[in-house]
Amino acid sequence: MADPSFWEDQNNAQKVISENNALKAMTNTYRDLEAEHEDLEVSLELVKEEADEELAKELDSGVKKLVDRLNEFELDLLLSEPYDQNNAILELHPGAGGTESQDWASMLLRMYTRWAESKGFKVETMDYLPGDEAGVKSVTLLIQGHNAYGYLKAEKGVHRLVRISPFDSSGRRHTSFVSCDVMPELDDNVEINVSPDELRIDTFRSSGAGGQHVNTTDSAVRMTHLPTNTVVSCQSERSQIKNREKAMKMLKAKLFQQEMEKQRQEAEELRGEQSDIGWGSQIRSYVFHPYNMVKDHRTNMETGNTQSVMDGQLAPFIDAYLRSQID
Repeated sequence: MADPSFWEDQNNAQKVISENNALKAMTNTYRDLEAEHEDLEVSLELVKEEADEELAKELDSGVKKLVDRLNEFELDLLLSEPYDQNNAILELHPGAGGTESQDWASMLLRMYTRWAESKGFKVETMDYLPGDEAGVKSVTLLIQGHNAYGYLKAEKGVHRLVRISPFDSSGRRHTSFVSCDVMPELDDNVEINVSPDELRIDTFRSSGAGGQHVNTTDSAVRMTHLPTNTVVSCQSERSQIKNREKAMKMLKAKLFQQEMEKQRQEAEELRGEQSDIGWGSQIRSYVFHPYNMVKDHRTNMETGNTQSVMDGQLAPFIDAYLRSQID
């Protein structure tokens, strides 16, 4: 970074700075944990000598906090796959059910936004299509932060909600499904070849809230990759050119994810494994009636505190899934 030519390549400079900041954060956290451990050892010696009940309570509380921080730090270190450190592109798509499932998608949107904010991540809405009466028909978020993809890859799959519908005058119980897709935002040095001949690009007026130009210019971009029929949309910028650039990054991330999924399936076939990733294979159920429970079907992690989960407290579920993959 001290090299005079460092800033000549802005993109690479930003990448180096991000890597440097991540390494600094990791070493600083380690030193903080080491210092906390030493302080607790001193407190332990004092408790042994004086049998101070108040100090013993503080020691017990401090040990529990240190264990939680150590577990979180350990998980950060274990996120070492090639794209774990990247930003994440998260998409939510409601299943059949109209307003009911669209409302469920808006609840998940709030949940993931709250989770990202609690981690200090930045959330940018790349595309947003509101529901006819309530909720959202589809939404795409860019979640920026160290290890964002590493954490959120645990959320990829179908999320199932069981509740008494607020849209049903008869007060009947409804089951709704929303598909969550998560991809890493790729660096410019990852080559995904997309020929202009393979693309259809449509422009339209933004449907989301925004500045004075949002509904008066065709700045939003929809990009279709014809060979795979993969569609992405971006309307986060007022400039059509910037939206095109972001849409292309989203498309490349999707094509990359599709290729990785294809390779995974081929590897499973060679090993003789069979995994169902169809619409019916929900990864997690959220039950609001007749009892309160959120259960992850992959790890059997569950909690009765549904409100905390919907407020973004996803750490136990993400932690359990990622550790199950490592083990």
